[in-house]
Amino acid sequence: METLLIFKDATSHKFWKIHIAGNTFTVTYGKVGTIGSVKSKEFESEEICKNEGEKLIQSKIKKGYVVTQLSGQVVKDSSMTEDLFWGLLDRCKEKGNDADEQVEWLVAQLSRKPVKDIIMFESIFKQYYYKLHTSNLWAAAYIVMGGCSDDCFDYFRAWVLYLGKDPYEAAIQNPETLLPYFILLKEQEEIPQLEELLSAACMAYEEKTGLDDDRYDKLYHHLAKDDYTEPEIEFDWNEDDEEGLRQKFPLLWEAFGENPLD
Repeated sequence: METLLIFKDATSHKFWKIHIAGNTFTVTYGKVGTIGSVKSKEFESEEICKNEGEKLIQSKIKKGYVVTQLSGQVVKDSSMTEDLFWGLLDRCKEKGNDADEQVEWLVAQLSRKPVKDIIMFESIFKQYYYKLHTSNLWAAAYIVMGGCSDDCFDYFRAWVLYLGKDPYEAAIQNPETLLPYFILLKEQEEIPQLEELLSAACMAYEEKTGLDDDRYDKLYHHLAKDDYTEPEIEFDWNEDDEEGLRQKFPLLWEAFGENPLD
């Protein structure tokens, strides 16, 4: 259940919106036409949550707020666009001496943005991240690292996404386009994994609000309203079939098949 209220007088024009789901409600408030600020609260039961939410609605109405249905004209969804998302990842590479420091910079930048922008950053991230869940990319990761578990593939995909939009799109079409990046990692004695990027938005939220990841997860569920899911993989390769892997990605096998990154 969602209720949007607005208030206008000679000096202010503001909104107040509440979204009630289960035993948690999320309140968004601020000047009309802005993203606003966000707060959430959890209760012992759905009934208590609903009752407390209704009390807040009635309290606002008594203060002069009125119900409106013009959500798109009142509340700005988010200023986090896909271009800004990719731009932040590109700027990261100019900050710090290594990926860890660069992700720290990203977290700091996100923590200065409205909570809804942090949420949208992760929503965009998931949209692209899940598209990397392919048999071809897993085979490439397996060859280059001499093996690749579920967790390892998660971190590998984060690394691929972090490279930027053009390398990301090229890798989906042909994982062997990542070969120059793998060679560079070999020179640096690094591996293609970036676990920290997976929790960048959550860490930014915690830094901004002081609240834990459980609160973030619930708020994300309320605000993002996305339905991105990882596609099922039908593997067309076998880890025990070295010749099959060699034929699948000959360039990667030649560079790392006998001498993988570790």
